[in-house]
Amino acid sequence: MPSLSGIRVLDLATRAGALAGKLLAGLGADVVLVEPPGGSALRAVAPFWHEAPDPERSLFFWFYATGKRSILVGPGDAATLDRLVAAADVVIDDGPPDRADAWRVRHPALVLASVTPFGRGGPYASWRSSDTVAQAMGGLVHVNGHAGGPPLRSLGLQAYHQASTFAAIGVVAALLAREATGHGQLVDVSVQAAVTAALEHVPGFFHQDGRIPHRQGTLHWTRYFRVGRCRDGWVMHCTLGDWTSLFEWLRADGFGTDFADPAWEGTVHRQKHAERLFDELDRWAARYTVAELYEGAQLRRLPYAAVRAPEALLRDPHLAARGFFVPIEHPDLGVAIPYPGAPFKMGESPWQVARPPRLAEHDTAVRREWLGSPDGRADASDQERGP
Repeated sequence: MPSLSGIRVLDLATRAGALAGKLLAGLGADVVLVEPPGGSALRAVAPFWHEAPDPERSLFFWFYATGKRSILVGPGDAATLDRLVAAADVVIDDGPPDRADAWRVRHPALVLASVTPFGRGGPYASWRSSDTVAQAMGGLVHVNGHAGGPPLRSLGLQAYHQASTFAAIGVVAALLAREATGHGQLVDVSVQAAVTAALEHVPGFFHQDGRIPHRQGTLHWTRYFRVGRCRDGWVMHCTLGDWTSLFEWLRADGFGTDFADPAWEGTVHRQKHAERLFDELDRWAARYTVAELYEGAQLRRLPYAAVRAPEALLRDPHLAARGFFVPIEHPDLGVAIPYPGAPFKMGESPWQVARPPRLAEHDTAVRREWLGSPDGRADASDQERGP
């Protein structure tokens, strides 16, 4: 049985918290996406299926909405929204925190995930932001790029994804705590703090000795990995693993003659002289194809990896063997479309992947199941009472 089977999640998020609902839906929760009459703003984001702009054909929306159900709630219908909150176990909200604070008072068992740009307190609490601003303010942009070059923004919505991941983890932890205490909790997620917490070495080095890391291109901060160019693409070099095998392979091809000194057998020495070593590995790799190099490396117990273009992932044999991409039928289109499946696998809790909803597709069903109204609508007394 899915881990969150029976848990109701009301998804009020836009971009910053959209992935959190998707993750909880994957774990088996009933995630209901509240959309305004014109539909979620994510439905207007390209790319579109067959490049035809349509709120029902946004691939961007499809990715974030898999596993969710859709209900339409107008901006003035506060009574229905409050009744949905009362029926929910979890609310995900990435809007201003004011309304969420009122819900917590009225519904003490509610688990509320509040995703805000800079947290709910502090000097920047009222500031607006974006994924790019969060990447910059969180420190990611500063360490991304080549030495001597400009800072670079990371591809995609990396800041929002990190915040959503933390929100989903916090929700699961709060639900476990509620089983013991009967009380809900506030999961307060700052997008900026989420970025900073995801930078591996940056906060660690700073707290250890005050170091501030700088940009160093594709050289990993450990100095044991770097991206290199092959004849037909890119690989990730690695100088860990079986050094003797790597050195003998290089030497057999007429490279690496400068590395015969026994000092190169030490990982600290290879780390200290990483640029010199990787430059030679790049010259050597240029004679191989990606497949030849990384498959040959793995046979020699060297942790090399192919750096693939996104479209190549659909043909990746490892992902295929793991069943990572899941075909989902779109009846309106008459076609099955492959979607990313489980990010991790749990033996007793299968991951759930379902087609993204059409606008208001589940409106009547959700109103009946969650609100218990025979016609799926709030009654007159509810409309008059308000939130």
